Amino acid sequence: MKRILLINGPNLNRLGKREPHIYGHATLDDLEKDLRLFASQIGINLVCVQSNHEGVIIDKIHEAGDTYDGVIINPGAFTHYSYAIRDAIASITIPTIEVHISNVHAREEFRHTSVIAPVTVGQIVGLGLYGYNVAILAMLEKLGGKVEYVKIRETT
Repeated sequence: MKRILLINGPNLNRLGKREPHIYGHATLDDLEKDLRLFASQIGINLVCVQSNHEGVIIDKIHEAGDTYDGVIINPGAFTHYSYAIRDAIASITIPTIEVHISNVHAREEFRHTSVIAPVTVGQIVGLGLYGYNVAILAMLEKLGGKVEYVKIRETT
C-alpha cells in the first residue's frame, strides 16, 4: 500500500469558518475524513497533518522523504514566500504535488506567484476541495498505480 502525506499549511484549520464564500463550509476534519476514505478505496494510506508553523511543516517534509511515497501540500500563504519550504521539498526525492482550494491566479496579485511550484511535479488550483482528490489520483499515477473506478463521495 502506498503511503502519502497530506500537509495543510496556515489557516487551513479554519476551513468552514474562514471566508466560506471562497473555501466553502466543510471543515478540515470533514475534508480529511473524506480524503482518507477516498484514498483507502484506491489502495493508499493517507496521513494528514496541518500546521500554522513553517518549521513544523519543514520537519514533516523532511520526515516524509524517509517514510512516505509522496507528499501533497497546500502551503497556504507560505506558497508565495517560503523559500525554506521550497528548499525542504527540493531536498527530498519523493514526488510532491501542490494544491490550492481557490484559483490563486484569479485572486490578489501577490497570490499569483508560487515559490513552491518549481520543485513540485504539479500544481492543482481552483477546483475547491475536489482538488485534493485530483491530487491523490495524480500522485497515484506518478507512483505507477492505476485507478479504474472509485466513488468520490457518498451521496444522500
